[in-house]
Amino acid sequence: MADPPGCCRPCATCLLCLYSCQWITAKKEKRRGLKTTKCDCSWFFFLFCVFLFTLVWLYIAIIILNDFHNFNEFIFKQQKLWLDWSLVLLIATAVLITYSAVLLILALCLQLCGQPLKLHWLHKVLLIITALVVAAAFTGLGIKWAEEWRSARISLQATGPFLHIGIVGGMTLLAWPLASVIYRTHSTGLKVFLLLAYSAVMIALYLAPLGITSPCIMEENQLPPKPALVGHRGAPMLAPENTLMSLRKAVDCDVQVFETDVMVSADGVPFLMHDEKLTRTTNVQTVFPERATLNSTAFNWTDLQQLNAGSWFLERRPFPSVQSLSHGDRMQATRQKIPSLEQVLDAAKESNISIMFDLRPENHSDYQSFVNATLEVILQSGIPLQQVLWLPDGFREQVKQQVPGVQQIYGRKRLQDEKEPLLHVNLPYQDMSSEEIKQYRQDNISVNLYVVNQPWLFSVLWCSGVSSVTTNACQVLKEMKRPIWLLPSSTYLMIWIVVDCVSFLMILWAFLLMKKCSQRRRTAESETDVLLTKINSLMQD
Repeated sequence: MADPPGCCRPCATCLLCLYSCQWITAKKEKRRGLKTTKCDCSWFFFLFCVFLFTLVWLYIAIIILNDFHNFNEFIFKQQKLWLDWSLVLLIATAVLITYSAVLLILALCLQLCGQPLKLHWLHKVLLIITALVVAAAFTGLGIKWAEEWRSARISLQATGPFLHIGIVGGMTLLAWPLASVIYRTHSTGLKVFLLLAYSAVMIALYLAPLGITSPCIMEENQLPPKPALVGHRGAPMLAPENTLMSLRKAVDCDVQVFETDVMVSADGVPFLMHDEKLTRTTNVQTVFPERATLNSTAFNWTDLQQLNAGSWFLERRPFPSVQSLSHGDRMQATRQKIPSLEQVLDAAKESNISIMFDLRPENHSDYQSFVNATLEVILQSGIPLQQVLWLPDGFREQVKQQVPGVQQIYGRKRLQDEKEPLLHVNLPYQDMSSEEIKQYRQDNISVNLYVVNQPWLFSVLWCSGVSSVTTNACQVLKEMKRPIWLLPSSTYLMIWIVVDCVSFLMILWAFLLMKKCSQRRRTAESETDVLLTKINSLMQD
C-alpha cells in the first residue's frame, strides 16, 4: 500500500508499531500483504465507541464533584475510612480517557497514511476492560446515586452551548479520515452509507441549538440579583464543621444564614452535630473508646465538652483548601469544642446572622422533649426570632404556637390545596427546574437550594432567579460578581451560525483536498504500473 503524499515511511512504521505492537516496515507489510479487514474495521468502531463512552463518563465525573463530599461521608460511615475519593475517580478516569484517546489518534493517523489498522490483541483486551469498568461506574451511579443524573441534566444548561461547539469541531475534524476512507474504498455501498450517516449526524448537530435551553441566555438587564449564601455547617472548607470557628469564617464570607444540625444530649442540652455518631468529627475513640459507637444523644453535656471537635479537620483534610490554612487558623482549629445551641445563638445574635437548623434524629422516641428543650434555649437566648429558621417537620404546629416569630422553612414543594401559603422552601438543587424557580420567584416564595459548591451550578441557579443557596464553598461563591457566562440570545444566534458555516466549509475543504490527493496517488500508481510493464518487456526482450 503506497504512502500518500505527506506521510513519511518512518512515521508510518512508528504508528504501526504503537498500534499493532509489532515492528513492521513498509516493505515487510507489503510482502505479508497486510490490509484492513472487516474485523479490523469492527475493532476501530469499538475503539471509537469506547472513547465516546469514556468521554461521557469524564463529563459525569466532573459534574458529580459538586456532591462528592457526601460520597466521602457515606464511605466513612460504611468503612470507617476517610479518603478524598474524588482524586481516585479523576485519576482513574484520566487514565482511561487518555489511553482510548491515544489509540484513536493512532488509528486516525494510520488511516490518513494509508496503513492497515491491525489492533494488537493486548489493546483489544484493555479496551474491553475499559468498557466494562466505565459500564460498572455508570451502573453503580444509577443504583446508589441516581439523583446525579438530574445533576447532569442541569449541567447541560451551563455547558450545552459550549458542548455543541466542541462536538461540531470534533466531528468536523473527523471529516479528514472519513474522506480518506471514502476515496480509498472500492465499495459503492460503503461509500453511500458513510456519507449518509455522517451527513445525518452533522445536520442534527447544526440544528441542535434549537433544542438547547439555558437560563443564562438572556440580556444583562434581565439578570436577577445574586443569590444569598447559606453556610452549610458554617464554612466547612475553612474550619471544622458545626463549630464556632466555622460560624465566624462563614460571617467573614458574607454568609447571611448559618445552616447547622442540632441534637440534644442525654441531660437535655441542645448541641451542634450532624452525624448520629461522634466518630467522624471528634476524638471520641480516644477519649471514650468503649462508648465510641454510641449515638451522640447518649452522651451528657459534660462528656461532650471533653471531646475535641477540630483536630480531625487537620488530620483528614476533608477539603483541599485545608492545606492552605494559615498557622493561626490551624492552631484555632485544634482548640475547637462541640458548641451548644446556646453558644451558637449568642454568636449569631452578635454577628447579626440568621441560623437555620435541623433537629436530629427525628425518629427518636424522645423527639418531643428535644423540641421543647430547643425552643426553651431559643426563647432564653434573646435572639430576634426572625433570625431563627425552623426546618424540622415534627411538631411544627406546636412550634408555631409557642414561638410564632420563628420563620418556618419547608422541605417540600407547595401543594395545590395548601391551607396556608408557603413563604420559604429548602430543597435539593436537583428537585427544582429553572421554570419552577422562576414561578416561585414571581409568587414571592423564597427558594433555598442545597448543596451548591461549583461556580457553574451557582451560575445556572443565579440566572434562574433562586433566592439563596446552601454551600460548602462560601469563600469561592463570595468572589463571583456575575455568572460565569451570560449571552444575549442574538449573540448566541450569531455564534451558532458562524460555527456551523465554518464547520461546513472545513468539511468541504477536507473532502476536496483528499479527493485531489487520491487522484495524485492513482496517477502515481498508474505511472508506476506503466514503468514496471516497460521494464518487464525489456527484460523479456
